[in-house]
Amino acid sequence: MSLSTSWVSVPENSDFSLYNLPFGIFKTDKKGPRVGVAIGNEVLDLSYLEKKGYFKGIDLKDKKVFGRRYLNDFMALGKPVTNRIRERIFELLKSENDELRDHDKHRSRALFKQSEVRMMMPVKVGNYTDFYSSKEHATNVGTMFRDPDNALFPNWKHIPVGYHGRASSIVVSGESVRRPKGQMMPQGAEVPVFGPCRLLDFELEMAFITCKEVELGESVTTHNAEDHIFGFVLFNDWSARDIQKWEYVPLGPFLAKNFASSISPWVVTIEALQQFRVEGPEQDPKVLPYLEFEGKKNFDIDLEVSIMPGNGEEQVVCRSNFKHLYWNVNQQLAHHTVNGCNIQVGDMYASGTISGPTPESYGSMLEIAWQGTKPVKMSDGSERKFIHDGDTVIMRGHAKNNGMRVGFGEVRTKVLPATFYENEDN
Repeated sequence: MSLSTSWVSVPENSDFSLYNLPFGIFKTDKKGPRVGVAIGNEVLDLSYLEKKGYFKGIDLKDKKVFGRRYLNDFMALGKPVTNRIRERIFELLKSENDELRDHDKHRSRALFKQSEVRMMMPVKVGNYTDFYSSKEHATNVGTMFRDPDNALFPNWKHIPVGYHGRASSIVVSGESVRRPKGQMMPQGAEVPVFGPCRLLDFELEMAFITCKEVELGESVTTHNAEDHIFGFVLFNDWSARDIQKWEYVPLGPFLAKNFASSISPWVVTIEALQQFRVEGPEQDPKVLPYLEFEGKKNFDIDLEVSIMPGNGEEQVVCRSNFKHLYWNVNQQLAHHTVNGCNIQVGDMYASGTISGPTPESYGSMLEIAWQGTKPVKMSDGSERKFIHDGDTVIMRGHAKNNGMRVGFGEVRTKVLPATFYENEDN
């Protein structure tokens, strides 16, 4: 098969090939936030292209949709429109198309170097749900904290377990997060203590974003779920393990999770991932009818996590794959709405930690260092059981086959020390 190329330079192994074209929000020194598309090391300004008539013939309904602070209004136009825009961009960027390529003025004003722009939160997240869909991760956690012979709770293989998290504390790549504080019950203590989290962890996840509303009382099925899914981002679900251990009974995650989550800035459409579909793990026992599905619903996306100490070089500590998820995104959304829960444009749904079957594919430090018993040696000679102040955690992901590569860029986050106030002990 002959692959199309772009007149925009796309470096070898770039995440942002002509077959990707993810959407994001960027700003420059001279102009505020607007919608862009990544191609190679460049950002294509869709607001400028619309003003110059390059989307003529496509009914946008709102001519200013590309000048908005978030992608929500664009996504809400519906798949027939958003897919047509993506197809039009593909045509404009192909090597043989001279419309924009040979118009020096338009080309120079429509393209910006990624290194010279600031990426913003791509969507206004109204609601956020975090699932718990990796069998390997759930088994590892159950083995550590409960019974190795009965690591999974009785309901785990019957429902995509999840919880509703905090949308307001989701931040974009490049924004630092602070070590959280809270109550903890140290080993052997009789009363809880208050202070900075001592066991700060990352969780390697991906998240999908919905683009179509569902009214209260209605449900999405596994068969039409993808009509509601615009695309995916990388997702770092920061976790304070010691706070979590003390607070999670009886109602589950709270302060241990809601202090921050980090996402990659480019939203890769589900249409760009079609060629990377694979079968998921066998589901046994048989699921209830509303969770049954047809076809390949998992995606073969390589994922990795690196830690960069404050004075060291980054070091890969995990290599996993999105295909390992036991519960796929269609099942997640169907289960989420089976009770009539309404969904909105811009809602975000994280996968839960994506761990594979081997230690090098575990998606959290809790598993990698096995509850602190197997410290990881860093490039600067230090060891990591959990994340230290000054560490930067970097997550990356890409899919590749038949010469086509579709990537997500990265989500990069530095951890800052906890903040103290006058009435607190240092």
